[in-house]
Amino acid sequence: MKEINIVLHEPEIPQNTGNIARTCAATGAALHIIKPMGFSIDDRKLKRAGLDYWHQLDITYYENLEDFFAQNPGCNFYCFSTKAPRCYTDVVYETPVFLFFGKETRGLPEDFLREHLDRCVRIPMRESLRSLNLSNSVAIAVYEVLRQSGFRGQQEESDYLSES
Repeated sequence: MKEINIVLHEPEIPQNTGNIARTCAATGAALHIIKPMGFSIDDRKLKRAGLDYWHQLDITYYENLEDFFAQNPGCNFYCFSTKAPRCYTDVVYETPVFLFFGKETRGLPEDFLREHLDRCVRIPMRESLRSLNLSNSVAIAVYEVLRQSGFRGQQEESDYLSES
């Protein structure tokens, strides 16, 4: 099991899922997709967003939330939602961790959020806006978990701009 697991509940926009797949591949996170999806997995917009990274992606599909929890019993998870009471930086993420994100138009189901209120976090933003882009929210969450772990498993430094 990967240390960081991104769970997309019923994603609707292929470009977002492609960008999230690219983030997962680049950071070593696993991607979990709960159906139904608003697009076909072979959608060219999806593949264009993360084309160079598909072969490095660890991806699992589930029929619904019940199927996910049946296959991942007792998993450590957090739900990202604009409706959550506490900030995502107020949590210490113990790995392995599953970070849940809902569909672009409605987020995660409200009954699921209410049932797991102690596991709900939000990314702060101005009140006048509805939400951040889904792929941006995933990147923020993944990098917070990585930051807390001291960026374990990531490239430590680059010599790209070093003098030759």
